[in-house]
Amino acid sequence: MQSTNGALVIAVLVVALVVRRQLRTRPVRRIGSLITPAVLGVLGVSGIAFGIASVVKDRPLAALPVVLLVASLAVAAGFGAARARTVRVWRGPQGEVLRKGTAATTGLWVASGCVHLGLGLWIDHAARAGVLGTASLYAYLAIGLGAQNLLVRGRAAAL
Repeated sequence: MQSTNGALVIAVLVVALVVRRQLRTRPVRRIGSLITPAVLGVLGVSGIAFGIASVVKDRPLAALPVVLLVASLAVAAGFGAARARTVRVWRGPQGEVLRKGTAATTGLWVASGCVHLGLGLWIDHAARAGVLGTASLYAYLAIGLGAQNLLVRGRAAAL
């Protein structure tokens, strides 16, 4: 139980850091905006592998949890696209392209977190064992943040 609480604290800190960074004025960089989603993606693949292992040690993995997991990741991409539309993008005084999240960006982060929590619990309930839904948090973040950053970069390139 203690390791689960520690993992939850780390996950909450990662999400808080990501959201905090969203609300700061930052330059739009070619590669930099993809590093965090890539790191989260590696953690996400590991988390999903761990989640699957936690399920199959007690019972075979049924189709419903897998379908729900795929749906959850698609929802993450949708939230990322929605958040990208709420991020302000403009040219700074030296011609650099800047970005900054808004209150709507924060609201969508909160909604996205609540949706993941609900879907994660549903996945875990459908699997009837293990923590596949819970362990998919980093993959969810990677896909959502990756989609958001790619779309913001596209808007920045159009300036």
